[in-house]
Amino acid sequence: MRLVLTWLINAAALFAVPYLMHSVDVTSVGAALIAALVLGLVNTLIRPLLVLLTLPVTVLSLGLFIFLINGFTFWLVSQFVPGFHVTGFWGAVGGALLYSVISWALSTLLLKDADG
Repeated sequence: MRLVLTWLINAAALFAVPYLMHSVDVTSVGAALIAALVLGLVNTLIRPLLVLLTLPVTVLSLGLFIFLINGFTFWLVSQFVPGFHVTGFWGAVGGALLYSVISWALSTLLLKDADG
């Protein structure tokens, strides 16, 4: 149940990003749901490999290269999901950052730990 709620929170965050940033466009709630699912899969399967392959650059940049990896995965998902469009790489980096902040805020507000 918690996994489904997290997926819905991520889809809501993704649906909110175009209202704050014009370089990201989500055409429908269904597109946001599918994009959130694909983004979760990409972040689970592909992102760790990218982080490992770019570890020297990430260490040299003091971790700031992670923002570029997040932007790349955000842009990559927009290439495969119809109804989810990102214009430009830097728009993807900004959109990924905004998506992360909104998703974190919603998760903090809506999801409670077992400890209370």
